[in-house]
Amino acid sequence: MSTAGLDVSELEPVSRRSTAEIVADRIRTAIMRGTFRPGTQLGEVELAGRLGVSRGPLREAMQRLVAEGLLRSERHRGLFVRELGPDDVRDVYLARTAVERAAVLQVLAGDRAVAVQALAGPLAAMADAALAGDPVALGDADHEFHAALVAASGSPRLCRMTDGLLVETRMCLAALQQTAPPAPDLVREHERLRDALVDGDAELLLDRLEAHMDDAVARILAAMPGAA
Repeated sequence: MSTAGLDVSELEPVSRRSTAEIVADRIRTAIMRGTFRPGTQLGEVELAGRLGVSRGPLREAMQRLVAEGLLRSERHRGLFVRELGPDDVRDVYLARTAVERAAVLQVLAGDRAVAVQALAGPLAAMADAALAGDPVALGDADHEFHAALVAASGSPRLCRMTDGLLVETRMCLAALQQTAPPAPDLVREHERLRDALVDGDAELLLDRLEAHMDDAVARILAAMPGAA
């Protein structure tokens, strides 16, 4: 449809990314990597100074993170990084399993070779991080593996859901420092997922995916005081 004759005076050029969006990404990454631990109070003045932004975009960014469930607001007290309990952990991984199962079925129905290639970089990064003994890089590469797997489904909605769930996963994993599997074992788990995808074995891939999620839940809950 042509726009000729239409009043488009209210349409302004679209900026690529707003300041609030960039700030939200920075804070989200800091939460994901444990720079801001669960329960940490985030002060506007200090954060605005550290990020070099005014308080307007900062407030907008923080409200986005409240809506995403990463921050919680306490009346007359301020904003805090949300603390995840055992039920949250189970729910995050329940949702992740559902989303990644759906993505895997789409990948298996499409071009598996493209998906396998997309996993090569994250797997190599995981192996390098394991060899270097770098848990942060290992967590980043693990994150990228699952994001790439879902992206290969071609579903923007599954990708959006995965982005939020992976941040919450990293928050859950803050409790996992003392109970994490040895890094080489974690790399091998992901290689086994890749191998099942290469073979096109849907049952095996889904079984391994579910076992991978169940193992993570069990380890996290074992490290959480009071978790049944």
